[in-house]
Amino acid sequence: MAQSASGIDLFIPEVYDIVWSLIILVIVAVFFYKFFMPKFNAIFDERAAKIEGNIAKAEQAKKDADEAKAKYEAQLSTARVDAAKIRDDARAEASHIISDARSRAESDAAQITASAQRSIESQQQQAIVSLKGEVGALATALAGKILGAKLEDNDVQSSMIDSMIDDLDAKK
Repeated sequence: MAQSASGIDLFIPEVYDIVWSLIILVIVAVFFYKFFMPKFNAIFDERAAKIEGNIAKAEQAKKDADEAKAKYEAQLSTARVDAAKIRDDARAEASHIISDARSRAESDAAQITASAQRSIESQQQQAIVSLKGEVGALATALAGKILGAKLEDNDVQSSMIDSMIDDLDAKK
């Protein structure tokens, strides 16, 4: 072995080195697969299960959120419909109350107007009767002064008063 290696032979190991290296590599690989791989697989499986569990939880949470959103939207829609119904009912009731108040006010106004008309007619009749009496008394007194005698007969007084009132009405 006195010969020196040169060129490419310098980088190629001897056969016994390759054999012993392969034997050690196989022993290390068996040892690795026997002792370390089960622990790594257990950790990887645990981590994968945890990730899958989190994904399932996230999907369930999303599903629950979607259901809650759908329920909320349904309740909101129902609330809007109820609010619209209440608003329409309130408007109808307000319209009904206004029309009732208007009809009562018109009825009261008509009664007040009729009562005032009757009162005016009654007062007018009283005034006419009172004026007839006063005009009659004045006419009788005036006629008595003109004639120089007192008119004592009621029938004569009445006929004279009536003719005088008729003359006044005709002049109007």
